[in-house]
Amino acid sequence: MDLTQPSQENVEYMIEAIKNKLKMASAAAMQASAFSVDKYEDIFDVYEVAMGSDRLSISQVEALVSELGRLRQK
Repeated sequence: MDLTQPSQENVEYMIEAIKNKLKMASAAAMQASAFSVDKYEDIFDVYEVAMGSDRLSISQVEALVSELGRLRQK
């Protein structure tokens, strides 16, 4: 998958990967379709941070979840 190209499919892939990495208990509440390709660069940044670490601290998980909440379409 070429994540260098902004597309809704790539957004959905990254959101699902982030949810899996964070093992979010409320993952069902965060639908990948709630994120727009307009926020692609920001979502990609969150994706890189989440995937770039073998282990995430609780504070890192909270920060990433908070950022995803900010990026969701209202």
